[in-house]
Amino acid sequence: MTRRPPDWFNPLLGRLGSARAEDFTRLSTPESGGRESAVLVLLGEEPGAGPDVLVLQRAATLRNHAGQPAFPGGAADPEDADARATALREANEEVDLDPASVTVLAELPKLWIPVSDFVVTPVLAWWHDPHPVHPREPAEVAHVARLPVAELVDPANRMRVRHPSGWIGPAFSVRGMLVWGFTAGVLNTLLEMGGWAQPWPRSRVVELPPPGAAPAPSAGTDAVDESPVR
Repeated sequence: MTRRPPDWFNPLLGRLGSARAEDFTRLSTPESGGRESAVLVLLGEEPGAGPDVLVLQRAATLRNHAGQPAFPGGAADPEDADARATALREANEEVDLDPASVTVLAELPKLWIPVSDFVVTPVLAWWHDPHPVHPREPAEVAHVARLPVAELVDPANRMRVRHPSGWIGPAFSVRGMLVWGFTAGVLNTLLEMGGWAQPWPRSRVVELPPPGAAPAPSAGTDAVDESPVR
């Protein structure tokens, strides 16, 4: 059964109607090739706490994206009807999410992740019936968390990170998790589109720590000032 999302969803849904891949990344999505995949961008709400987003932390032993926070999701299976089916199936397999508790609202433009050659469709959904979730396979998922939007947009929790390759991109340091890369890029754009974003110092740059480093760096730790990159 489809559930009507709360009113705070309206600005975001209104903007997504005209969203393009260029709004989320500087990388052009290939016209062909790449492995089809999907992630679930699941927004929920706890009483008195405002909206939040479900994020998992991948196990440090994985070959790709080890130890990195991410949206639930993964590669499409032949039996998946579409990107929505992939996102919901993967979320169930990774964190035991009940697909019946979710109302899918929109599919975002396909985005390319060159390091893994995945072509990813982010699937935006409303968690109309939240329930406890947990890592189903500890060898793949180390941790699951609901990160409040209010904490994600707090300027004290925002920064950019520099990868050893020289790449620099947006990041969030929230509840011991350093969210960066593809996930942070999607979140950064969605927070802007939803009208939640607050001004934050883009000159704050943190060196990306090695996989498994803990705790995640705070915005004020090991930061250097650089000219803003938009």
